Amino acid sequence: MTNEPIVIFEKIKKDNGNSFEFWSARELGNILGYSQYRHFLPVIEKAKEACINSKQPIKEHFEDYLQMIKLGHDAERPINDIKLSRYACYLIMQNADPSKEVVALGQTYFAIQTRRQEIQDQMIEDNKRLDLRGEITAHNKHLAEAASMAGVKNYGVFANYGYMGLYGGRTMQEIHHKKNLKKSQKILDFMGSEELAANLFRATQTDAKLRREQIKGEVMANQTHFKVGQKIRETIKELGGTMPESLTTPDAITQAKKRIKSISNKSEKLRIK
Repeated sequence: MTNEPIVIFEKIKKDNGNSFEFWSARELGNILGYSQYRHFLPVIEKAKEACINSKQPIKEHFEDYLQMIKLGHDAERPINDIKLSRYACYLIMQNADPSKEVVALGQTYFAIQTRRQEIQDQMIEDNKRLDLRGEITAHNKHLAEAASMAGVKNYGVFANYGYMGLYGGRTMQEIHHKKNLKKSQKILDFMGSEELAANLFRATQTDAKLRREQIKGEVMANQTHFKVGQKIRETIKELGGTMPESLTTPDAITQAKKRIKSISNKSEKLRIK
């Protein structure tokens, strides 16, 4: 049974049409040797507990759905099933009967696949962060120019108003403190792609509004920046998103650059070989 389970796990993998891979809990339980689905359910419950303990959103990894099964003569009947993500399958393998050879091999398979996915997701996030950080640097220059044309003398105060609007009254200093950064570290270098995107939108929309409405006076410019940030915050709330101050603080963007460079170098070496 050396490689057979790996092939089977690949065979029962499904795609919902939106590049989302999943496994059927019923099919997986059958492969793992559980004679009845009800005997497999306690293992799934333990995996769910592990998912919650690892602070992962349960609905993203365990999704209840009705599967239609054929009864013959074109008749069908719905049965309860669960769509399992790769990570959910990995957790199930950790909680299934380890004495079964197929479980032991499944643990290796899903551990490797989960790690590969983590690396891929990290690469996507790193590239998004670098792109957005570069855009913010460029657009902040345009914003500074628009603010100056409006009569802003103290750009630091002006910038702070934008952050306060977007971060529910929190100042740059408070955001800096919440991220546990050193004095020399910039808050923008410690934002994930979602947080960077919100700040990029704040910068571009404030720049556009200052120019479009030809706003004059430091007080009016500061208030404009605050209101734009506030409006973006309200939109995030309406969409059910996470407030920027509650988003996870990633490592420094310099680390993201190093990871991308490292993987690029490895890919280049493999290409040459």
